[in-house]
Amino acid sequence: GLVGESGCGKSTTGNCIVRLLAPTTGRVLFTNAAGETTDLATLGNAELKKYRSEIQMVFQDPFSSLNPRMNVFEIISEPMLQFENLSRTESRERVARLMERVGLRPEYMTRFPHAFSGGQRQRIGIARALSLHPRFIVCDESVSSLDVSVQAQVLKLLEDLQAEYHISYLFIAHDLSAVKHISNRVVVMYVGKVVEIADTDELFEHPRHPYTEALLKSVPKL
Repeated sequence: GLVGESGCGKSTTGNCIVRLLAPTTGRVLFTNAAGETTDLATLGNAELKKYRSEIQMVFQDPFSSLNPRMNVFEIISEPMLQFENLSRTESRERVARLMERVGLRPEYMTRFPHAFSGGQRQRIGIARALSLHPRFIVCDESVSSLDVSVQAQVLKLLEDLQAEYHISYLFIAHDLSAVKHISNRVVVMYVGKVVEIADTDELFEHPRHPYTEALLKSVPKL
């Protein structure tokens, strides 16, 4: 989990990890499936391509992160076309399986994003992120724009997918209850700096930094 107030650098951190932004300083160490550790911050676009399939992102806004001119099949299959040599039949079969796995009906693959609710669009984004069987997914405020009941469904889906596919998440959020529910460890950021890292239970029960204490006290309680 990665928490902190708006503007503290959470999304920038996530974008640097997936190299949507080039870090100006520091390192991004990633261990691939073969056990080799590489600093992604030093790689050019050509060198990065072999890591792209292992690192994916689920974006904050399910309305702006999906291309309105592409249907669901095109959105989910686009990463496969970039990295794998699949026939259209194979692509359709895999997209259908992914849609079923995230709770969408395969016959919806010919529809466009405007035909779906916010929760359904976020499921499409999750299916797209899963299409290359990544080992690491950055979830950037991926439930913040959804209704509370839909948030719970998407969090449950993320947990089930993690157990099934052995994925690691960086879960960026404002909602401390969601972070507590899904995270094993939590990083607290304040004005662009990491001020505390701890196991989830330890951080929520015994916060050490004054800013962490202030964050926890700001959560409304019934």
